[in-house]
Amino acid sequence: MTLQETRQQKLATILKLAPVVPVVIIDDVSHAVPMARALVAGGIRTIEITLRTPAAMDAVRAIAAEVKEAVVGVGTVLRGGQLETARLAGAHFAVSPGTSPRLLDAADDNELPLLPGVATASEAMALLERGYEHLKLFPAVPVGGAKLLAAWASPLPQIHFCPTGGVNLANAIDFLKLTNVVCVGGSWLTPADKMARGDWAGIEQLAREAAALK
Repeated sequence: MTLQETRQQKLATILKLAPVVPVVIIDDVSHAVPMARALVAGGIRTIEITLRTPAAMDAVRAIAAEVKEAVVGVGTVLRGGQLETARLAGAHFAVSPGTSPRLLDAADDNELPLLPGVATASEAMALLERGYEHLKLFPAVPVGGAKLLAAWASPLPQIHFCPTGGVNLANAIDFLKLTNVVCVGGSWLTPADKMARGDWAGIEQLAREAAALK
């Protein structure tokens, strides 16, 4: 088995853990562990911490060290160097909004599985040539949503998608019922107001609702 095949196998296992991957913005690192515990208690183990704030990487380290049931990864990966930093921090996977040649080259040389973003069939085909069978459709709803993925299912049967961007509790099932969708990504499980006031019980309830989408 090649390194890429191993990474894709690991990613497949991670993405199947729950129907929804929370896309989380962390402003206060002290919120990371109780937030992760709330998600896990609600039935959501896979957590994507976006690298959009200075606290993000420390949040990954804290969750990896203190919430063993969680499978934490990083999102908004834009540069190849972030992959190794994330891996050393304890991340199990990485997600990018799109791709660049340098990012893909760095991913080729790193053990951390990458879920790259695409918005067109041509982008998906190019990544399939490089061994990527799991992709993120982004931004999912603006680029065509469930109808687009349904249209891709027949010509691109090898690819499994995690649509993210505009996905919420109300429309998630439209994606999850598709044969080429393994899970969805969404920010609604950790809304900014609940994060700011430490409403971990509220986040646990949102996680339970999301986990029930199975």
